[in-house]
Amino acid sequence: MSFQQAQAEGLCLRFPENLGIHRELTIDNAVMLLLRGVQSSMNQPYSWGFVDKPPEGQVLLLFLPGQAPFPNDGIRYQEPESKYSVPLAGNRELEVHEVKFGFVPGVDNPHGAWRQRRRFRLIKGGHPQLVLVHYLRGPVTQIMPTLMNQPVRSYPLRIVNEASVFVIGDKMGQKVFPPNMAQHGPAAGGMGGMPMGMNFNPPQAMVTQQNNNMAILDQRRREQEQRARAGNNARPPRVEEDDSGDENDTSISTRALSLTRYRRNHDIMAQVFTHAAFGDKNAPAPPSPFSIFNKVELETQTGKLQAEIDALQVRAAERRLARSAKNQELATSGVVFDVADVSMESLAEAVVV
Repeated sequence: MSFQQAQAEGLCLRFPENLGIHRELTIDNAVMLLLRGVQSSMNQPYSWGFVDKPPEGQVLLLFLPGQAPFPNDGIRYQEPESKYSVPLAGNRELEVHEVKFGFVPGVDNPHGAWRQRRRFRLIKGGHPQLVLVHYLRGPVTQIMPTLMNQPVRSYPLRIVNEASVFVIGDKMGQKVFPPNMAQHGPAAGGMGGMPMGMNFNPPQAMVTQQNNNMAILDQRRREQEQRARAGNNARPPRVEEDDSGDENDTSISTRALSLTRYRRNHDIMAQVFTHAAFGDKNAPAPPSPFSIFNKVELETQTGKLQAEIDALQVRAAERRLARSAKNQELATSGVVFDVADVSMESLAEAVVV
């Protein structure tokens, strides 16, 4: 199947892992996911499927070659899509496409066109054909009556039986067929036949397929043991070690559980090292040590102190003038205090022991 034919049907190539539900997705988080997506896409093939009515917060990673338009996602938008660029550090540039006021005809409330879609791609410093899509809740507006019941696409969507494809890296263009397709042909379907809708979960499909294969192998082993007992075979049946527990009582194998824990721990450590490497480079400058003081209050207190100093200086000058005037008045009246003729002997005679 050519890409033009798949595009006409609304099919697209999607990263096989579920990126989860995120209420908000910042520019920094989008860039980090795109850079990690480039590394992960070199070792994991992309699956063909539909994107149909994703829920609020869903994050997808798609491969859109060239200037291919965005595939039909089952949502009708009441305004055209806008585009803008965001320059980043390290000579990178992020392109953002945003469209608002989307709704699902016949499903959403007539007064609730709230669906919003943002898609990001690195046009510089990354892989421009990898597109990160985020569906979120945006501003709400009323649905146009003429568009309320007009379907966006034809339902039901057909089952996709195409093989997964490596989109970048050394294996680019190589196809990967699921085990049931390799044994029974394309008609049996596989992971590519699962709808690429709200919560696509490839690990669960792999676990189901693994459990089916293990059940078949276990049945064959039991039949061989019964034939060996019937033929009086002296060699006792070999007991095979089973590290995945009882496959008939559980739906998750040890391998899938270990892989899930590894990815979770890897994501946690990636956040820690990303913060350690880039978290403090854009830290704000420390505040000035004088920021704890209020300049207006200090100026007011300084003015009060200066006024008190001026008043004290005026009072001191008045006292000096008054004392000077009194001395002149005494000198004019002829009263003279001659303290130079007073001797200590006359004072000593007046002391009675």
